[in-house]
This record gives sequence, structure tokens and C-alpha cells, in this order.
Amino acid sequence: MQKPIKKVVIAGGGTAGWMTAALMQRVLHKQVEIELVESEDIGIVGVGEATIPPIQIFNEYLGLDEKEFLRETNGTIKLAIKFDNWKKKGESYFHTFGAPGANLGFCNFQHYWLRAKKEGVRESLWHYDLNYLCCEKEIFNKINTPNPVYQVPYAYHFDSALYGRFLRKRAEKGGVKRTEGIIEHVKTDENTGFITGLQLKDGHQIEGDLFVDCTGIRALLIQKTLGVEYLDWSNLLPANTALAVQTERFEKTLPYTRSIAHEAAWQWRIPLTHRNGNGIVYCSDYLSDEDAERTLLSHLESTPVNDVRKIHFKTGRTARQWHKNVVAVGLSSGFLEPLESTSIHLIQSAIVRLLKLFPHDGIRQAAIDLYNEESVTEYETIRDFIVLHYVVNERDDSDFWNDMRRLKLPHRLEQKIAAFKEVGAIFNDQHDIFKDASWLQVMLGQGIEPEDYHPAANVLPQAQLKDTLDKIRHAKHQPLSKMLPHDDFIKQYLNA
Repeated sequence: MQKPIKKVVIAGGGTAGWMTAALMQRVLHKQVEIELVESEDIGIVGVGEATIPPIQIFNEYLGLDEKEFLRETNGTIKLAIKFDNWKKKGESYFHTFGAPGANLGFCNFQHYWLRAKKEGVRESLWHYDLNYLCCEKEIFNKINTPNPVYQVPYAYHFDSALYGRFLRKRAEKGGVKRTEGIIEHVKTDENTGFITGLQLKDGHQIEGDLFVDCTGIRALLIQKTLGVEYLDWSNLLPANTALAVQTERFEKTLPYTRSIAHEAAWQWRIPLTHRNGNGIVYCSDYLSDEDAERTLLSHLESTPVNDVRKIHFKTGRTARQWHKNVVAVGLSSGFLEPLESTSIHLIQSAIVRLLKLFPHDGIRQAAIDLYNEESVTEYETIRDFIVLHYVVNERDDSDFWNDMRRLKLPHRLEQKIAAFKEVGAIFNDQHDIFKDASWLQVMLGQGIEPEDYHPAANVLPQAQLKDTLDKIRHAKHQPLSKMLPHDDFIKQYLNA
């Protein structure tokens, strides 16, 4: 007999726990009891400070005021990621949230641009991308228009610990119960294997019907208690360590994240209004902790305000992210290095997926299977997108970059690279959070040059094609006069 879901217990706080609690409370609105268990004595990873545009949808559904959110989290605007030294040392490119060009017909814009390039047009693809033009000038402003030519899609940089606290206030106000304590024992039903309750160190017992594991890399419920296997992807993404340090605010707040490749590692720089977030990601087989720390500290733009913190991880995912009556959300569901700022989005999508399939009268296998199937696709497509940055590099200055070029690729990624290289084509997988424009920018940025383009791009006469591209480029430049330096925008917007 199925047991109705009367109470949800969230094990762990932080960004994952409080995003889960806030959205559950908003969607279910007291139809179920929600209790979150966390301890101030247990630290959080807390370095997921960059996001992608769907975070706006999440915040809007929660009813968050954008200005209040930015103030509470010391947030800034993010238009793109700038990749330095990834193709080869000394070269850079942007992966923006915009889409280059405009819709010109049957085939995508890049095919018209590829034809024009063969006919002598010198402008790069990015010169038709408004997000890139804003990044280049370090400016931003809101443009309210339905015309996609003038839209500037954006996300945020923010302090994830402050975001968790911000959501906690709202969730508790909405009726979520918070219990302080350390989980000492997890109780299970001897017949079904379902988790029945959590016993805290102080002896307090917390029972529930559905449990959300937000215990981070420990994965206390999904892995340690239920024994779900962890699938190791180190063969594709061998990085296993990150060092993180916070620094004083740099003199200028850039409207984009920076990802800087070094000899055997890459470094992030994330600008907030009160400080910068910095870190380095590397594989201990290629780089010692001491050399990694030396590399990080010698490439900071401002003075450190705390000690360097080490984070060990193993790239991969939990084989079943929903098993029995436990759903893993956040780092308990898997870990992908933060190259494309996907960690907070994976929390968001997991919660939304759970709520769409939320068991009312009882947990049913069909919902579990569908949840897990979609989770697999999402994780694998993000993994492949991250691998793409590594595998087509042209660096020859270390064993690390040479070995990354020799990776045995997943078949789907191999297909995508081949299709783009041969005919300039890009195709999407369902649940792939990175759309055509993202794959296009990274493949071009990493140096993949298509050998051909779609014949539909030949329909326009040569002069008309050039005139059309000139008009698009001019249109993309028009809004720039209305933009403000990023710091000026933040100041004016938050004080308005």
C-alpha cells in the first residue's frame, strides 16, 4: 500500500537545502510539512558564486525582488565567461549568454557568417553578439524589448552563502521548520529499505515520508545509507582538487566570469560588489598542491582576505539520484567542475524536476524512473560540454594538455564535434541546458573551423548577404549608447 507524503525532510542546508525548501514551500504551500535539518558546525563548500540565466526564472517564481536579491547577496551581473589561454596561450574567447546574429531563414546564422567569411568578410562571429559587445566595453543596462536582436540575456554573480541565508528567511517565514543538529544515525525500514527518520546527536528524532539529501559530497542518505553507487568520470575529467580564496574587491567589477587556463590547471575569477571569488582547479597527478597554490596566489588581482581552502572531489554522478524515498540534490547528486557555472543550476533543475513529479499519494516507480532518466541526460550533456573545452585545445606546454587531447570521447560528443567540423551543424539533446549558441561559441573559440556550410546560405546574392550582415552588426551596436559602466549600473539600479 502506498503511503501518502505528509512530511518532507531536507537533510542539510546551504544553497541546495534552502533552494529546495524555498521552492517546495512556494509550490506546495503547506500541503506537506517541510523540515530542514542543518548544523552551524558543518561547513559548506560555498564557492558556487556564478550562475546561468535560468536562475532568473527560479527567483521570479519565488517572488524575489531583483534589487533586494542583489543587495542581500552582494550580487553583480554576469553576461558571459571569458576563456583565457584555453585554445592556446595568449588567446581568448567569450562564451556569452547571447546568440550571435539573427534568424535569417532555414539554417542558423553561423552558416551565413561562414559563407561570408569565405567571401572575405573579416568580422568575427562575436561582433554580431550584443552580450559580447557589452563585455568588451564592460557595460550593461536593462533593455525591455521583445526583439531578440536587442536582448541581453544575463545571470548573476553572488555570494552563495548569503543567498542561502536570504532564502532561509523567506522559507521559514512561509512555514518551513528549521532544526539545528548533527545527524548521528539514519533509521531505515527493515522490510522496504526506505529511510524512516534521522536521529540527531542530541537524541532528537526527526521522521518523514520523503527525504531530500542535501548533505553535499558526503551524500549521507543516498550513498552512505542507501548504498547507491557513484559513477566516476575521472577518465574524462581528471581534475580532483580545487583551492579557493576570497580577495578584496578589484577596482572594476567586470560583467563576466573569467576562466584562465594555466600550465596544468585553470583559475576562476568571480566579481562581487564587496569582494572577488577566486580559485584554481587541477588534477593532483599533474600538479602538486604547493604549485597549485603558488599559481593561484601569483595570479590574483587583489589582496586575499581569508586563507586558501582546499576542496577534494571526484567528478561523476550518483547512479540513481532518486532511490526509494530519497532524492539527492546538489553535490550529493554528483560533481562537475565549475567551468561553466552549472552547480547552482543543477540544484534548481533537480528541485523543479522533483516538484513536477512530486508523489502525492505515494512514491511510485514510474516517477522515479523518469526523474533518473532525465537526470542522466542532463548530467551527461553538461559533462560533454565541459570536456569539449579540454579535448580540442592546441596547447603543447605540458603533459596535462597533451593528455587531454588524447581522451577517448563519449560517442555523442564525438558526433557533435564531427558534425560541426564537417558541415557547421549543431544539434541539441533533450535536457541539454546549453543551446546552439553555446556550443557554437565554444567550438569556434577552441579553434574548430567548419569545412562547409549549409547550402541554404547561398540563396542570398553576395552583395545582399554582405548588406544583411552589416545591418545586423549595426543593429547590435545601437543599444550600446544606452549602456552604463557595470559598476555605475549596479549603483544606480540598487539606489533607485
